[in-house]
Amino acid sequence: MLLSNLDLLATAPVGVTKLRELILTLAVQGKLVPQDPADEPAGVLLQKIRAEKDRLIAEGKIKRDKPLAEIAEEEKPFGLPLGWEWVRLGSTMEMLNGRAFKPSEWIDAGLPIVRIQNLNNPNASFNYCDPSTVSEKNLIHDGAFLISWSGTPGTSFGAFIWNRGAAALNQHIFKCVLIGSVFSSEFLRLSINSQLNVLIAQAQGGVGLQHVTKGVLENLVLVLPPLAEQSRIVTRVEALMRLCDALEAKGQLEAAQHAQLVSTLLGTLIASNTPDELAANWQRVAQHFDLLLDRPQAIDALEQTLLQLAVRGLLVPQDPTDEPASALLQKIRAEKDRLIATGQIKKGKPLPPITDEEKPFELPAGWEWVRLGDAALRGPSNGLSPRPQELPTDVRCLSLSATTQGFFKPECFKYVDFSSQAAQQFFLKNGDLLIQRGNSLEYVGIAAIYDGPDDAYIYPDLMMRLQLSTCVKTEFIHIMLVCADGRSYFQRNATGTQGTMPKVNQATVAGAPIPLPPLAEQSRIVTRVTALRRLCANLRQRLAERQSVQARLAEALVDSVAA
Repeated sequence: MLLSNLDLLATAPVGVTKLRELILTLAVQGKLVPQDPADEPAGVLLQKIRAEKDRLIAEGKIKRDKPLAEIAEEEKPFGLPLGWEWVRLGSTMEMLNGRAFKPSEWIDAGLPIVRIQNLNNPNASFNYCDPSTVSEKNLIHDGAFLISWSGTPGTSFGAFIWNRGAAALNQHIFKCVLIGSVFSSEFLRLSINSQLNVLIAQAQGGVGLQHVTKGVLENLVLVLPPLAEQSRIVTRVEALMRLCDALEAKGQLEAAQHAQLVSTLLGTLIASNTPDELAANWQRVAQHFDLLLDRPQAIDALEQTLLQLAVRGLLVPQDPTDEPASALLQKIRAEKDRLIATGQIKKGKPLPPITDEEKPFELPAGWEWVRLGDAALRGPSNGLSPRPQELPTDVRCLSLSATTQGFFKPECFKYVDFSSQAAQQFFLKNGDLLIQRGNSLEYVGIAAIYDGPDDAYIYPDLMMRLQLSTCVKTEFIHIMLVCADGRSYFQRNATGTQGTMPKVNQATVAGAPIPLPPLAEQSRIVTRVTALRRLCANLRQRLAERQSVQARLAEALVDSVAA
């Protein structure tokens, strides 16, 4: 049944992950390979553990520890095959913690120091130490059995077999000395790693860094099959994991090919020069929508394509009777002059004309290029970030996450220590345009329209605010700022690096080139884009429901096989 449903597991969300978990579950339950009655039973292995421990204690090589508790029936989650036994991990090994190396002990070359990241990431760099300063207890060689017991649940915990040469062991990793040769290292590793959820449930610490105590590890209950059967299980698991790797690679390849197909076909839409050309290209692409729009990334790409078509004047027809954008520019200048004359705004420095090199595409008749600052009556102006408070205050300040997705999220704010009167100039008005002046390169310059009530929030220092002329639709300007052309402008002009937080300044924001249609056409474009984005949201919802069904089917399949 499992083999006949591999396609379902491969395509369902986390399907291959579930398949890997299933393989480990079946392995430790004795359901992957047949038992051989000729194998030496695990009961004999338990006797070997006891005899080996007694010998090592007599020779003074290990200390006599307090006996571990007998394994209670309620600790045994399933029945064992004939010849298998239950055993506590601590009875089969001695665990020696690594050393806490100080940064002052690091040198440019020498003995590698194995940290947790060197176990779960083969590309992680090493620190090095002087070999003469490391005791035998903290030295490891190829074949060393290690257990990482501290870090981030889901990524750091687990058992590993070291195979990268002589090294020194850092703290938070146990070097495990197996007793009695009762476990194959490979089987013990998969057995422990099949129980990571049990260990994580008993981890201590905060949300990020947690640790599993030595006592928890020593009391972990594991299965002990005959030694010969352990080898057969490991061979079978390795073969099945290679199958999982192949399924994963196939899925990644298909995803890359699909992304290329989506990019190529949607690219033909953006390359359209006229409405007629777009209509013909759209007809060709629409025939393949059922194939193209089968994953969230493709719907995101479609939505981005629609935004780019909108700002190029290709989503709605032009109307020659519309008042041209050149007349809007005159009205904007007149509106600014009136506000300057009445002292409501200050006269700013004129912005330079837009050069041909700055124009990413040709405009339809009746449109004009304008800089964002020329369409704004006020701003761009930086916000304010007073000290946050635990208890509610009179002033709420937005956090960056309030606009990172390109729309306003009213729940993302902090109460701050600031009086309402002092914060007056920073209170937001409905319709204000917010632009993030500092964030990761992916989000720097991201824009959102504040659609909350007047005077309910102030905006932080890492955002800028603009209040646009009544002669432009803020929603249309927002479409330009969040489409690929707008995002590219801010990313190209950001200063700083990923490490220092890329930023854009007021001159960059004010200088952003904006295609300006007639006001009536702006309204038609906004209406069409709103409807199409709603359609994209519905597509995402339907796709999420379908993927949820796939995931439940995959989980049910895995559970039925494991039962």
